[in-house]
Amino acid sequence: MSALTEIDADAGERLHQELARLGQELATGEIDQTRARELLDRGHQMLASGFEQGAPAPALVHGRTRLLDHLLSAVWQQFLGPCADCLSLIAVGGYGRGELHPFSDIDLLILLPEQPPGEWTGRVETLVGFLWDSGLEIGHAVRNLDECRQEATADLTTITNLTESRLIAGNQSLFQAMQEATSPDHMWDSRTFFEAKWEEQQQRHRKYHGTAYELEPNVKESPGGLRDIQMIGWVAKRHFRARGLPDLVDHAFLTEHEYHSLMDGQHFLWRVRFAMHLLTGRHEDRLLFDHQLSLARHFGFEDKGANLAVEQFMQLYYRQIKRLGRLNEMLLQLFEENILHAGGDETPVPINKRFQARRGYLEVTHEKVFERYPFALMEIFLVLQQNPWLKGVRASTIRLIRQHRKLIDDDFRNDIRTRSLFMEILRQPHGITHVLRRMNRYGILARYLPAFGQIVGRMQFDLFHAYTVDQHTLFVVRNLRRVTVPEHYHEYPLCSDVMARIPKPELLYLAGLFHDIAKGRGGDHSVLGAIDARDFCLHHGLSAHDSELVAWLVEQHLLMSKTAQRRDITDPDEIHEFACKVGSQVRLDYLFLLTVADMRGTNPQLLNSWKFSLLSELYQAAGEALKRGLENPVNPAEWVQENQQEALARLEQDGYDKARARELWLSFPDEYFLRNQPEDIAWETGQIMAHDSDGPLVRVRADTERGSMTLLLYTPDRDYLFGLVMAVVNQLGLTVEEARINSTTNGYALDTYIVLEESGEPVTTEWRTGEIEQTLTSAISDPEPSDFRVNRRMPRRIRAFTTPTQVSFSQDEINSRTVLELVTGDRPGLLSHVGRIFEQHDIRVHTAKIATLGERAEDVFYISDTRQQPLDDPERQQRLREALREALDQEQTS
Repeated sequence: MSALTEIDADAGERLHQELARLGQELATGEIDQTRARELLDRGHQMLASGFEQGAPAPALVHGRTRLLDHLLSAVWQQFLGPCADCLSLIAVGGYGRGELHPFSDIDLLILLPEQPPGEWTGRVETLVGFLWDSGLEIGHAVRNLDECRQEATADLTTITNLTESRLIAGNQSLFQAMQEATSPDHMWDSRTFFEAKWEEQQQRHRKYHGTAYELEPNVKESPGGLRDIQMIGWVAKRHFRARGLPDLVDHAFLTEHEYHSLMDGQHFLWRVRFAMHLLTGRHEDRLLFDHQLSLARHFGFEDKGANLAVEQFMQLYYRQIKRLGRLNEMLLQLFEENILHAGGDETPVPINKRFQARRGYLEVTHEKVFERYPFALMEIFLVLQQNPWLKGVRASTIRLIRQHRKLIDDDFRNDIRTRSLFMEILRQPHGITHVLRRMNRYGILARYLPAFGQIVGRMQFDLFHAYTVDQHTLFVVRNLRRVTVPEHYHEYPLCSDVMARIPKPELLYLAGLFHDIAKGRGGDHSVLGAIDARDFCLHHGLSAHDSELVAWLVEQHLLMSKTAQRRDITDPDEIHEFACKVGSQVRLDYLFLLTVADMRGTNPQLLNSWKFSLLSELYQAAGEALKRGLENPVNPAEWVQENQQEALARLEQDGYDKARARELWLSFPDEYFLRNQPEDIAWETGQIMAHDSDGPLVRVRADTERGSMTLLLYTPDRDYLFGLVMAVVNQLGLTVEEARINSTTNGYALDTYIVLEESGEPVTTEWRTGEIEQTLTSAISDPEPSDFRVNRRMPRRIRAFTTPTQVSFSQDEINSRTVLELVTGDRPGLLSHVGRIFEQHDIRVHTAKIATLGERAEDVFYISDTRQQPLDDPERQQRLREALREALDQEQTS
């Protein structure tokens, strides 16, 4: 257990007694600003100490409320004098609920009678000024009864605040008159109020992308957060005239177990929020990365091998808000059925002997269905798929599902009916994504697949993985399903065409479900997940061949993305090696679709047009290699000749002299023609031929088909050219995806860079293109550009992470290159810094594959020494490794 869940009731009682004594002090003697500040500071220290000692969350938030009540009651009498009993001092909002954290808003309403005493204005102004000067940040409104009525009638937020108002001091009768005037009998009846608040919640959830699993969630506003609990309380108070959530048990809207689950979740979030306020010294509801690290340490979590303390803390957090989200969904549906649909047609529509529909919602035919037929816990989801007219599941049946989840045990998993039902769900033509999400929400998927239960709420503490592992997994399945829908054909036409050829889509969905299922266990999650996938498939009646295909997909699910992003896929040998690993067109089809769905579901920015073009080119090139036969690899000389011939035809068509082009090409290395497409060779050759100066040539071309921009550089070669170009490009706010560096025999650098805007989009305007060309030309033309520095600030999110620099070497024997793989923390100017170190160690870059994975840079450089020889001396490799580590790690921590 951690300090987050270890509660000391005695600490809560001690805190209560200390605050009570402080309240007695506040009730005696006059209070000036000095004394008010001193008493508030003492109270804050008592609360902080109580928190450290493990006082229950209610003792903390209610204790802060009582402290403010004591102070405000005392100063109300002191400053209002004879007006104190004529006016009402009312707490509203969170203060009205009695839920104050160390730096919560303190919202007050000062309610006036119809004919207030003449001196009230000056006294209220003095009181408000005193409170501000005492260090309290209050929000206050001064209104009479008619003004309250008008504001509450017109504004949802106002009526919500008044619904949970509470008298602190002053005129009781006036306060009661306000409560009556704003009651459902006079405005905002329960139906209107519920509809408005439900729409408000849906809008709020959309603001957070409909998920509680944001990388930096808002404890209060995100789905499953405190606001969702408050939503239940608001509706209960308006509809049932309830005083609080316990009354819902009396009205049979909550079971005792559900009520305690709701309270446990609320107290958990209160404790987290209280800690954030103490940690930051301000009102803070966002669980930012640096807060997550501090809170994990504060609550006593410790790293356990690969399972980081912060990931343990956040998994506990995500699981808690998931449970709260389920309760919120179920209770609001109960409210909907009782408030919006009360008195409607209740005639059930039979579906089978276990299920029926009522008002478009699926329900069991009797309360003993799951007890008598446990397999119905799986069947209900297939019924939903096969009856798309159904709007969902009735809240009473959701409750029964929750109560009977314990029936899902080994006997349940071994039941042939259950296994058949699960596979039938995956083979349905519609509704797979929605049903799997619903199974996850109801806790059925985690029960049926215990390994899936281990990844529920599991986050990876980085910027690359935008979602928890379970949510990412379901996004992957959604993305696979999406390419089967004709309405989405325009998104990825190639994927839709490939999907249409897949003989058994359910195998792909199983690979999607299992590809990350072993995350967090330690070891290679791909290998461990493949074992789970193979066992599951065989257990569910799949053939050995199909089971092996699913297991292979899980084990190799990163192969294609790594090859496309980190290897030189213009190299025929790389294509041949990849095709050999895949082995068949069928496997290639499945792997391509799984890779696209996986990248698309990792974070919204990962799969841009450029990266998809890399995957597509690798898919098509590997397909051609498989069709040609793995025993017949492409001849590099033939490839060079074919590319030259096609490029010459394009040049001639555009009016260029073929003979002059051939003459120019005599100085180009064969590698250039091997690694570039004919259309790129033709355009670049034409630009060089049209350049009538000995100075540097810098040209930019948008490649709309690949969703990228090519930056051509043709200039007399010089030291530190790569680092200089990287510095300028980074300062311009561009990201480099790939670099191809060539040296001609006449002393020129012939370099092409694939660049994008920081948003991941290509450059689109002529003004921007001109800026890039002019800035680079100016920098390259400067004979002494060594002082060029990147002065862009590091983003806040990246500053929360430190990635130790890793450098590894391997040899590309065929091309006489050394492959340097660099993993380090991303930052502005990184590639410029790397280029400077390369220059200091006499290293030439020939090709670079740049990959930014959140806060991590994972870059691959194909390098040689200045004599075009590979770096095969271990001592020299070690010197370069140490130089990179020392410089880059020092820069991260400075």
